[in-house]
Amino acid sequence: MPEDHFGEDVASQYDDSDEPEFDPAVIEQTVDFLASHATNGRALEFAIGTGRVALPLSQRGVDVQGIDLSAAMVERLRAKPGGDRLHVGIGDFSTTTVEGEFSLVYLVYNTIENVTTQAGQVASFRNAAGHLVPGGVFVIECLMPDLRRLPEGATAVVFDIGERHWGIDEYDVAKQGLISHHFNVVDGRVEYGAWPFRYVWPAELDLMAELAGLRLRDRWGGWNREPFTSDSRKHVSVWEKPPA
Repeated sequence: MPEDHFGEDVASQYDDSDEPEFDPAVIEQTVDFLASHATNGRALEFAIGTGRVALPLSQRGVDVQGIDLSAAMVERLRAKPGGDRLHVGIGDFSTTTVEGEFSLVYLVYNTIENVTTQAGQVASFRNAAGHLVPGGVFVIECLMPDLRRLPEGATAVVFDIGERHWGIDEYDVAKQGLISHHFNVVDGRVEYGAWPFRYVWPAELDLMAELAGLRLRDRWGGWNREPFTSDSRKHVSVWEKPPA
């Protein structure tokens, strides 16, 4: 079982984030995209967390289930209106299964990179494929690695500076890893946290999809279906399980 980095200390503050992904307008764009792919009305979210996306998606009439490693995050989900109606399996989404088949499995907000080994990321694709009906899709939202911003000889990039938060990504290029360092001002004091990731390029994700029997259908630069280009800071990719 991988280490749970989203315990009570993180879960208690998670929904207070002022990052763009928590903006109601961004959530609406995300849910619009996902709802359009839930063709049989059933969706499975890997790393469902506190329900930031799952709850508004369920309000669109989609039967949403989830998998999450963090019991503390899921407890926050269950305390929200409608949260107790969503079935959630507690465990690692690369191996944990739930009953039934889905037209949509999705994983947002870079969470594929929380799986810190290549083997684990490949297993996540295979687990997604195993839950999909023929013709169903696996959707991932992920930032592009910021390596072009690294000066020669440097190992870290400052990605956020604000009144309440400083963020620094520390890269280990040889191991394709990074540690994301966060300094947050909470009640007048600075709190520090760090999380490990394995960054991954779209081309590598495509190979993982192929190993799982999936094929790329679409790749966009964002939830509004912006074109994906060399300058895109993130991608939203859609892989399809071939029809029977």
